[in-house]
Amino acid sequence: MGQASSLGRSEGFSTREDEREAVPFQLRRLGIVMHTDPARPEEARGVLNPGVARDRERTLWMFPRTVDQHDRSRIIRARVRLNSQGDPVCVTREGVALEPSEPYELRPTEQAGGCEDPRVTSIEALNLYVMTYCAWGMVGARLALACSTDLQSWERLGLVDFAPHVDPLYRVNFDDYYNKDGVLFPAPVNGPDGMKAIALLHRPVYGDHIPNGITDPRPAIWISYSPLEAARRNRAALRDMRRHHVLIEPESAWEDLYIGAGTPPVLTPYGWLVIYHGVQEHPVPPGDPRKPLRYSAGALILDTFDPRIVRYRSPRPILEPETDEELGGNVAGGAVFPTGIDDLGDGRMNVYYGMSDTRIGVARLQIPAHFPAAPTG
Repeated sequence: MGQASSLGRSEGFSTREDEREAVPFQLRRLGIVMHTDPARPEEARGVLNPGVARDRERTLWMFPRTVDQHDRSRIIRARVRLNSQGDPVCVTREGVALEPSEPYELRPTEQAGGCEDPRVTSIEALNLYVMTYCAWGMVGARLALACSTDLQSWERLGLVDFAPHVDPLYRVNFDDYYNKDGVLFPAPVNGPDGMKAIALLHRPVYGDHIPNGITDPRPAIWISYSPLEAARRNRAALRDMRRHHVLIEPESAWEDLYIGAGTPPVLTPYGWLVIYHGVQEHPVPPGDPRKPLRYSAGALILDTFDPRIVRYRSPRPILEPETDEELGGNVAGGAVFPTGIDDLGDGRMNVYYGMSDTRIGVARLQIPAHFPAAPTG
């Protein structure tokens, strides 16, 4: 990690423990909650990578990405159905939340485009739900925002603007990078300037333009900030992200190629919990059209007040492809891709994840009662 990224180093519990030590965060699979419906052309190539949120009446809504036969992605709205124990078992589709319509979401020459991989955060300080998603347009993958007051109708805010035009520390324009996997914090945190801000985790892809002071060219997770008071005056100000810092870079073998943000952060007694993904290469036979990759999920704990400080990072995956549905599909090595989290209280959380680009699964996470992380107060 380069000199400009020192704030992203772990403090507290070491993540370089003996491999035999148990990882304190584990996910227990509850099952598949959504399959592709072959009768729906918009789902011809899969349903995957959903955002989730509860409305004011505590109804649970899912916002999956669907992909049609022309590789065009939409974000639909689905009500999650629960069994008598309160566990999710299936969904009822209830229309489209977003489909490609803006220039930054369209690829006219290919008759394609995309609104992809949404994450939904309820920001109480703004009395607003905010969706981050990948807009797949002519300039490539860029982060975009939409907002809602009821999870039913969505208003686009536009592409995220990573100000300033040329960052004085890193000496690059972050708006020039492909950028995916954006997640917003649900509550204000302290920005680097000491002012309250809404923070964003995201994953710029450097290409040939590696930021000043960064020695690892692999895509990493960064954190940026939008001033809270500006967003209170005008919700569109959430697009303006400033004061960028690299948070974590790829470290372990299971994340050797790159890493990316996963679920929106949830506040725990130990700090902000984020379930993120790591990717490693997986060989495929000649002529095999599948992605030569393997996606797994890990846990990250960030300081409650200054999320640039990493309190814990799992040395091994807490969920990796094992079932037939996770190992099959479009990814040669299999994929679990966490994007949604539902905090049930009492330290229980349901994590929603894409299964090799073709289905959506859910797993239960229990926050441990005792955890050797550094204090966050």
